[in-house]
Amino acid sequence: MFSPEMADRDAGRYRKNGLGAESRRIVEVVRRLGTGLTVLEVGGGIGVTGLELVRAGASRATNVELSRSYEAVATELIDAAGLAGRIDRRVANFVAEAGSVPAADAVILERVVCCYPDANALVAAAAGHTGRLLVLTFPIDRRPAGVVAALINVWPRLRGWKFRFYLHRTSAVIASAAAEGLRLTERRRGLFWQMLVFERDAVVA
Repeated sequence: MFSPEMADRDAGRYRKNGLGAESRRIVEVVRRLGTGLTVLEVGGGIGVTGLELVRAGASRATNVELSRSYEAVATELIDAAGLAGRIDRRVANFVAEAGSVPAADAVILERVVCCYPDANALVAAAAGHTGRLLVLTFPIDRRPAGVVAALINVWPRLRGWKFRFYLHRTSAVIASAAAEGLRLTERRRGLFWQMLVFERDAVVA
Protein backbone atom coordinates (compact mmCIF):
# COMPACT_ATOMS: atom_id res chain seq x y z
CA MET A 1 0.00 0.00 0.00
CA PHE A 2 2.80 2.42 0.88
CA SER A 3 4.56 2.28 -2.47
CA PRO A 4 7.18 4.36 -4.31
CA GLU A 5 4.31 5.55 -6.52
CA MET A 6 2.51 6.91 -3.46
CA ALA A 7 5.73 8.63 -2.39
CA ASP A 8 6.03 10.24 -5.83
CA ARG A 9 2.43 11.50 -5.64
CA ASP A 10 2.98 12.92 -2.15
CA ALA A 11 6.15 14.67 -3.31
CA GLY A 12 4.38 16.05 -6.38
CA ARG A 13 1.65 17.60 -4.23
CA TYR A 14 4.24 19.06 -1.87
CA ARG A 15 6.31 20.56 -4.68
CA LYS A 16 3.20 22.11 -6.21
CA ASN A 17 1.25 23.22 -3.15
CA GLY A 18 3.57 22.99 -0.14
CA LEU A 19 2.37 21.44 3.11
CA GLY A 20 -1.23 20.36 3.53
CA ALA A 21 -3.48 22.15 6.01
CA GLU A 22 -2.98 19.63 8.81
CA SER A 23 0.81 19.66 8.45
CA ARG A 24 0.81 23.45 8.48
CA ARG A 25 -1.10 23.42 11.77
CA ILE A 26 1.46 21.03 13.24
CA VAL A 27 4.33 23.26 12.14
CA GLU A 28 2.54 26.24 13.68
CA VAL A 29 2.21 24.44 17.03
CA VAL A 30 5.81 23.21 17.14
CA ARG A 31 7.23 26.59 16.13
CA ARG A 32 5.85 28.04 19.36
CA LEU A 33 8.77 26.33 21.10
CA GLY A 34 11.14 28.68 19.32
CA THR A 35 14.22 27.95 17.24
CA GLY A 36 17.07 25.50 17.74
CA LEU A 37 14.85 22.62 18.80
CA THR A 38 15.15 18.98 17.75
CA VAL A 39 12.25 17.18 16.07
CA LEU A 40 11.34 13.49 15.85
CA GLU A 41 8.73 12.54 13.26
CA VAL A 42 7.42 8.98 13.50
CA GLY A 43 5.82 7.54 10.37
CA GLY A 44 6.36 10.79 8.51
CA GLY A 45 6.38 9.33 5.00
CA ILE A 46 8.43 11.62 2.77
CA GLY A 47 9.16 13.73 5.85
CA VAL A 48 8.08 17.17 4.69
CA THR A 49 6.69 18.29 8.05
CA GLY A 50 10.06 17.78 9.68
CA LEU A 51 11.79 19.30 6.67
CA GLU A 52 9.71 22.46 6.93
CA LEU A 53 10.39 22.70 10.65
CA VAL A 54 14.12 22.62 9.98
CA ARG A 55 13.63 25.32 7.34
CA ALA A 56 11.79 27.33 10.02
CA GLY A 57 14.63 27.13 12.54
CA ALA A 58 14.72 23.68 14.12
CA SER A 59 18.30 22.46 14.52
CA ARG A 60 17.71 18.85 13.45
CA ALA A 61 14.95 16.43 12.51
CA THR A 62 14.80 12.64 12.61
CA ASN A 63 12.23 10.66 10.64
CA VAL A 64 11.52 7.04 11.58
CA GLU A 65 9.50 5.29 8.89
CA LEU A 66 8.41 1.65 8.69
CA SER A 67 8.30 1.51 4.88
CA ARG A 68 11.36 1.81 2.64
CA SER A 69 9.22 3.09 -0.22
CA TYR A 70 9.63 6.73 0.80
CA GLU A 71 13.41 6.84 1.08
CA ALA A 72 14.45 7.74 -2.47
CA VAL A 73 11.96 10.59 -2.82
CA ALA A 74 12.61 11.85 0.71
CA THR A 75 16.35 11.98 0.03
CA GLU A 76 15.73 13.99 -3.15
CA LEU A 77 13.67 16.52 -1.21
CA ILE A 78 16.26 16.82 1.55
CA ASP A 79 19.08 17.31 -0.94
CA ALA A 80 17.08 19.87 -2.93
CA ALA A 81 16.51 21.85 0.28
CA GLY A 82 20.22 21.72 1.15
CA LEU A 83 19.47 20.03 4.48
CA ALA A 84 21.30 16.72 4.11
CA GLY A 85 23.36 17.30 7.25
CA ARG A 86 20.38 18.20 9.45
CA ILE A 87 17.76 15.55 8.67
CA ASP A 88 18.26 11.91 9.57
CA ARG A 89 16.03 9.17 8.13
CA ARG A 90 15.70 5.69 9.61
CA VAL A 91 13.72 2.69 8.39
CA ALA A 92 12.58 0.92 11.55
CA ASN A 93 9.66 -0.18 13.67
CA PHE A 94 9.69 2.70 16.13
CA VAL A 95 7.99 0.78 18.95
CA ALA A 96 10.27 -2.26 18.64
CA GLU A 97 13.45 -0.20 18.21
CA ALA A 98 12.65 2.85 20.32
CA GLY A 99 15.79 2.40 22.38
CA SER A 100 17.98 3.20 19.37
CA VAL A 101 16.11 6.37 18.44
CA PRO A 102 17.26 9.65 20.03
CA ALA A 103 14.85 11.75 22.07
CA ALA A 104 13.79 15.17 20.79
CA ASP A 105 12.23 18.40 21.99
CA ALA A 106 9.13 17.78 19.84
CA VAL A 107 7.71 14.47 18.65
CA ILE A 108 5.13 14.29 15.84
CA LEU A 109 2.82 11.43 14.88
CA GLU A 110 0.72 12.69 11.96
CA ARG A 111 -1.98 10.16 11.03
CA VAL A 112 0.15 7.34 12.41
CA VAL A 113 -1.80 6.18 15.48
CA CYS A 114 -4.56 4.88 13.20
CA CYS A 115 -2.06 2.73 11.28
CA TYR A 116 -0.71 0.84 14.30
CA PRO A 117 -2.57 -1.91 16.16
CA ASP A 118 -1.19 -1.16 19.64
CA ALA A 119 -1.88 2.52 20.22
CA ASN A 120 -0.85 2.34 23.87
CA ALA A 121 2.63 1.08 23.01
CA LEU A 122 3.09 3.58 20.17
CA VAL A 123 1.94 6.62 22.12
CA ALA A 124 3.91 5.59 25.21
CA ALA A 125 7.09 5.23 23.14
CA ALA A 126 6.51 8.60 21.48
CA ALA A 127 5.71 10.31 24.78
CA GLY A 128 8.81 8.83 26.35
CA HIS A 129 10.94 10.37 23.59
CA THR A 130 9.80 13.96 23.94
CA GLY A 131 11.37 16.51 26.17
CA ARG A 132 8.75 19.19 25.65
CA LEU A 133 5.96 18.54 23.14
CA LEU A 134 4.03 15.67 21.56
CA VAL A 135 1.62 16.28 18.66
CA LEU A 136 -0.72 13.55 17.46
CA THR A 137 -3.35 13.53 14.71
CA PHE A 138 -5.74 10.60 14.40
CA PRO A 139 -9.48 9.96 13.82
CA ILE A 140 -12.13 10.93 16.34
CA ASP A 141 -13.60 7.78 17.90
CA ARG A 142 -17.26 8.17 17.09
CA ARG A 143 -19.72 6.05 15.12
CA PRO A 144 -19.28 7.55 11.61
CA ALA A 145 -15.50 7.09 11.87
CA GLY A 146 -16.02 3.43 12.74
CA VAL A 147 -18.01 2.93 9.55
CA VAL A 148 -15.31 4.68 7.51
CA ALA A 149 -12.60 2.55 9.12
CA ALA A 150 -14.47 -0.64 8.20
CA LEU A 151 -14.83 0.52 4.59
CA ILE A 152 -11.15 1.51 4.36
CA ASN A 153 -10.12 -2.00 5.46
CA VAL A 154 -12.09 -3.76 2.73
CA TRP A 155 -9.52 -2.97 0.02
CA PRO A 156 -6.40 -4.10 1.97
CA ARG A 157 -8.14 -7.38 2.82
CA LEU A 158 -9.06 -7.99 -0.81
CA ARG A 159 -5.49 -7.22 -1.89
CA GLY A 160 -3.97 -9.40 0.81
CA TRP A 161 -2.06 -6.53 2.38
CA LYS A 162 -1.08 -6.50 6.06
CA PHE A 163 -2.11 -2.87 6.50
CA ARG A 164 -5.22 -2.17 8.57
CA PHE A 165 -6.83 1.09 9.66
CA TYR A 166 -7.50 1.25 13.41
CA LEU A 167 -9.93 3.46 15.29
CA HIS A 168 -8.44 3.87 18.78
CA ARG A 169 -10.19 5.41 21.76
CA THR A 170 -9.12 8.99 22.41
CA SER A 171 -9.29 8.45 26.17
CA ALA A 172 -6.79 5.58 25.89
CA VAL A 173 -4.39 7.70 23.83
CA ILE A 174 -4.56 10.52 26.39
CA ALA A 175 -3.99 8.07 29.24
CA SER A 176 -0.92 6.59 27.53
CA ALA A 177 0.64 10.04 27.12
CA ALA A 178 -0.28 11.04 30.68
CA ALA A 179 1.38 7.91 32.06
CA GLU A 180 4.65 9.20 30.56
CA GLY A 181 4.31 12.56 32.33
CA LEU A 182 2.62 14.58 29.58
CA ARG A 183 -0.32 16.94 29.95
CA LEU A 184 -2.96 17.54 27.27
CA THR A 185 -2.88 21.27 26.52
CA GLU A 186 -4.79 21.56 23.25
CA ARG A 187 -7.31 19.60 21.20
CA ARG A 188 -8.58 20.56 17.78
CA ARG A 189 -11.39 18.57 16.17
CA GLY A 190 -12.58 18.41 12.58
CA LEU A 191 -15.22 16.22 10.98
CA PHE A 192 -13.03 13.09 11.04
CA TRP A 193 -9.52 13.94 12.26
CA GLN A 194 -8.38 15.50 15.52
CA MET A 195 -5.12 16.96 16.74
CA LEU A 196 -3.96 16.51 20.33
CA VAL A 197 -1.08 18.52 21.75
CA PHE A 198 0.69 17.36 24.91
CA GLU A 199 3.36 19.16 26.88
CA ARG A 200 5.83 18.08 29.50
CA ASP A 201 5.88 20.37 32.50
CA ALA A 202 9.26 21.95 33.16
CA VAL A 203 11.23 20.38 36.00
CA VAL A 204 12.11 22.93 38.65
CA ALA A 205 15.54 22.37 40.12
